[in-house]
Amino acid sequence: MIDKRVPSLSAAIEGIKDGAVILIGGFGASGIPVELIDALIDHNARNLTVVTNNAGSGHTDIAKLLASGNVSKIVCSYPRSAGSVVFEELYAAGKIELELVPQGTLSERMRAAGAGIGGFFTTTGAGTRLAEGKETRVIDGKEYVFEKPLKGDVALIKADSADRWGNLTFRFAARNFAPTMAMAADLTIVQARQIVELGEIPPEHVMTPGIFVDRVVEVPAPVHAGQPS
Repeated sequence: MIDKRVPSLSAAIEGIKDGAVILIGGFGASGIPVELIDALIDHNARNLTVVTNNAGSGHTDIAKLLASGNVSKIVCSYPRSAGSVVFEELYAAGKIELELVPQGTLSERMRAAGAGIGGFFTTTGAGTRLAEGKETRVIDGKEYVFEKPLKGDVALIKADSADRWGNLTFRFAARNFAPTMAMAADLTIVQARQIVELGEIPPEHVMTPGIFVDRVVEVPAPVHAGQPS
C-alpha cells in the first residue's frame, strides 16, 4: 500500500545530510513551509545550499535558517528585500555565498532538471555580469546565454491538501515554485494543512501528482511566513 504520510516534522526531515542542496518553496510571504524550515534548523545539517525566491525577512523562516549558520550558499532572485537584515549581515561579513538568478530563469532551471533537459538558452542576463563564465550564442541576431539545470537533493514545500499517495493541491499564490521544485528534487517533503482520504481530491484538481512526492506531514495550523515561530 502506498502511504507517504509521516507522523512528525522531525520524521519528515530525517536523513537530510550535510552539504545538501535544499529547494524551499515560497514567494514573498506565500507558500513558505515555515514548520519544515524550523524542523530543518533543529535537524542541524550543515553546509547547506538553499535555493529559494528570496532570502527571508526579519528573523523568521528562511532568515532564521540563514541565521542558524547552517547555510553556506543561497541561490535566489531577491536576496535583498524589505527586512532582509540577516542575509545582508552575513553577506557583508563574507559568511554566505550568493548566486543571483533571475526569477524566470530560476524556475526554468529547476523545470529543466525535473524534465531531464540538459539546459537552455535565454536572453535574460545576456550581456550582463550574470552571463560571465557562461556559454553565449547569437540566435537570429539576439545574444543568448546558456543556463544549466538546477537540481535539488531535497525540496521542502507547503501544500493546502494532500492524500496518502502524495497528490497535492495549493492555495492561490502558495503554489508558486512548489510543483517545479517537487519535480527537480531527489526527495520531496511536503507539509500540508490537511491530509484527506483518497478520492477527495478530484483528479482535475491535482496540482502536483504523488509520483513527485516522497513524504507528507500534516500541519493543521501552519504559521504564516514572517510571523515569530
